[in-house]
Order: sequence, then C-alpha cells, then structure tokens
Amino acid sequence: MKYTAPKTTDLTLTRTIPAAPAEVYDVWLDATSPGGPWFGSKKVILDPKVDGLFYTAVDNEGRDWAHYGRFIALERPHRIEHTWVSEGTRGLESVVALTFEPDGDNTRVTLRHAGVPDDEFGRQHGEGWAWVLGMLEEAFAKRRRS
Repeated sequence: MKYTAPKTTDLTLTRTIPAAPAEVYDVWLDATSPGGPWFGSKKVILDPKVDGLFYTAVDNEGRDWAHYGRFIALERPHRIEHTWVSEGTRGLESVVALTFEPDGDNTRVTLRHAGVPDDEFGRQHGEGWAWVLGMLEEAFAKRRRS
C-alpha cells in the first residue's frame, strides 16, 4: 500500500501588539509570562535555542493535546522559527515562522504556519493561533494601561 501525503495549506495571521519587538519576542519564549503561547499549559518543556526542543500539553475540550517541535531560527528581536507537530497536524512536521516588526510604539507580529493539513484539524490551527495572538495583545495592553 502506497502512502499518500495529505494536501497541506499555509496559514498567515498578523496582529499589532502594544510593545517593543524585543519585549514581545521575549514573552513568546518565556513559559512563565502571561500572554505567551506556553503560559498556562499543564506541562511545558522549553529549550529556546537553535535545535532546542519544546513540548506542551494544551487542554482542548477537556482533553490534552500534545504539541512538540524544535527551534530552527532565533534572531532576537526579529524572528522565531520552529517546527510544529501535533495530533492536529496528523503527525506531520509543519513550520511556524514569526516576525516581529516595529510599528511606531507597537510591534507587528506576523505568524505563518506552513504545511498544516488542508482539513478541519489543520485549519483549526488558525483559530488556535488567533487566540494565542489575542492573549498576547491583551497581556501587553494590560501592562500599558498599568
């Protein structure tokens, strides 16, 4: 039986965060910072260096979903790139690339998730990343108001 790889798609999201690029970059790589993608997970292993690994368990509708990968590029404060594997990618290794660009007193974050399956599970990553970026924006907005 011949294996046929599923059709894949790329997702791109952009958000303006009320903070400097270095601040946003640092929070993204800090599991203890509210607003970061790793914050609040039941279990996090995070080694933010090139070829460093990460693992996180995320609650989704009462069930833990494991997500893991390795860092490919870390260019503070401009770019983070890492692989991404989860049940939602059907075990395929996909790539998440983030850029942090100054926009006045803010940062324009662009997240591109390449190679997710072009199906319901794969496209749900767009909703998940939108939620993460929204939490990041909200955390920095609260800091700015304080």
